[in-house]
Amino acid sequence: MTEYYTRRGDGKRVTMTKEAIAEDIRAGIADAVDMGGVSELTVNDIDKLIEILIDKNRVVGVETGKEVVVTYDIGQLDFTGDNGNSGNGVDVGRLESALLHERALAADTFELAHADYSIKPVKPVISNEMQTMEEIQNEIIIPYFYGAMPNMGLYYSPDGPYGNPADLMREFKIEEAMFAAEAAAEHLARDIEFVSTRLIAAGSDGFNFDTTASAGDADFVGTLKGVEALRKACPDAYINVGMAGESVMGIHGSIEYKGQIAAGLYPHQQVKLAQQAGADVFGPVVNTNTSRSLAWNLGRAVAFIKESVKTSEIPCHVNMGMGVGGIPMWETAPIDAVTRCNKAMVEVAGVDGV
Repeated sequence: MTEYYTRRGDGKRVTMTKEAIAEDIRAGIADAVDMGGVSELTVNDIDKLIEILIDKNRVVGVETGKEVVVTYDIGQLDFTGDNGNSGNGVDVGRLESALLHERALAADTFELAHADYSIKPVKPVISNEMQTMEEIQNEIIIPYFYGAMPNMGLYYSPDGPYGNPADLMREFKIEEAMFAAEAAAEHLARDIEFVSTRLIAAGSDGFNFDTTASAGDADFVGTLKGVEALRKACPDAYINVGMAGESVMGIHGSIEYKGQIAAGLYPHQQVKLAQQAGADVFGPVVNTNTSRSLAWNLGRAVAFIKESVKTSEIPCHVNMGMGVGGIPMWETAPIDAVTRCNKAMVEVAGVDGV
């Protein structure tokens, strides 16, 4: 029986039969349906996923005419950072990195980013970031954004002024933990407004909120309030909200945004709140299970993302990279898996960008 080269969720190269691949795709879809209440993929969708995964070419691509916009996060850090931060350790400046992405790598968009890539550390150096944004905008042609993680964990002790909910809950101080999360969310929203409006004023073409809700449901709510404030202050600003995970962690448990409890929301539910807050583009995430096959992870991811695209009234630029979007959790993700997952997201899930 013919076997095809494929991957596991940890990046290990393995071989599987067409029948085994099909079985794992269906099992992954079933898991998404069970966990998130999303719709089943059609028979044609499953056949297309099988076709993509058993393609004998090492690298695959989308059909002509189905190309989508590619967006980036972490900006120049993918050059300057070490490989522990998904970087290449190439010592170039932020201007040079932006122009290389535009003129050598044919990037559709790019962004400026602080070395810490979080809202809080940008605040004290906002004047420097505004100056850099203005300088690079004078040189670059493609849409050039500013990117940062909300990263509400930085507002908890020992880094911030509020008690850490995890520590407080271990001491059974539940109300104190909830209050700390709520206070941190309000602080985050104020900082988002301060940072983002100034960078838009300095010429940024938009703002990318990356890894939203990494600190749980209060992080999500704080970010949405910040997005709402940015939209009010800058009605024409381009705003992208990208998530940290497929389900919002219920650290607080009952915090709400516009009457909707944030905890436990999946991508097709998250996007509705992002729309209400004023986002132009949503970046849904589906996490990779390292103990399962690429087929299982991809089937599951496509089921979630197709539902998000169907639900959303704004473009969905799915997060694709190590450990998300069906792609194996590996520092330098294997190109065979990356291209197959991206092709599936475009041609089966129907995403607007990657």
